[in-house]
Amino acid sequence: MMRDFTLEMYGLLLAAVKKAGYACISYEQFVSRGQKGRTYILRHDVDNLPLNSLATARIEAREGMQGTYYFRIVAQSFNPEVIVSIAELGHEIGYHYEDLSLCHGDFDKAYDQFQKNLERLRVYFPVKTICMHGSPLSRWDNRLLWDKYDYKKSGILAEPYFDTDFSKVFYLTDTGRTWDGSEYSVRDKVNSPFQISIRSTRDLIQKINSDLLPSQVMQNIHPQRWTNELLPWTKELLFQNAKNIIKGVVSRMNK
Repeated sequence: MMRDFTLEMYGLLLAAVKKAGYACISYEQFVSRGQKGRTYILRHDVDNLPLNSLATARIEAREGMQGTYYFRIVAQSFNPEVIVSIAELGHEIGYHYEDLSLCHGDFDKAYDQFQKNLERLRVYFPVKTICMHGSPLSRWDNRLLWDKYDYKKSGILAEPYFDTDFSKVFYLTDTGRTWDGSEYSVRDKVNSPFQISIRSTRDLIQKINSDLLPSQVMQNIHPQRWTNELLPWTKELLFQNAKNIIKGVVSRMNK
């Protein structure tokens, strides 16, 4: 049986989405066009291993799909060559901000860093949307920065956690290296009326084929965990299993 979280499995997932008649678009397209009908937002949080993101971006481009890739500013994510290559494939680039965590809760310093980091990314792409990085081991929720400041004053059109109606858009994420891992998610979660349990990517494909998903979906993946190479795949599996134990404890403590 094919392993889950491989590029081959991801290709099968995209094929199912396409066959089901969804329009696969970026988050900026969804917000600016007011998309209706069968819409599938392809979101990617580039936390690590940016070359993996280039691999998923190429698969999507071959299918005629566009998505959004949110890059962190830290060295393990920020790669100008990869950013440009993904943008040239027709995808949107956004800022995966974590400034409040990096600045240890100093709001003024964090906002100053946010603006500088945003302009650094805009050298390579005209960034219009941003998305918080969960920073699960930090006491600071990066979204709290917007209790004091307004990201729209920086020319930002939207931020998914603030500007998406998740009562209408089904949010689907591979956080924790599982599609059904809310217990392992510290901050990457939304209030949703949808009660759809998904055990694996194969199960997700079956539900898409059976038309069991809503008409609007936001799918968020972390491309660092999608690979055909056995050694990196195994390393990510073991690392994420250990990380989930810690995140599960943190999540329960925050309740």
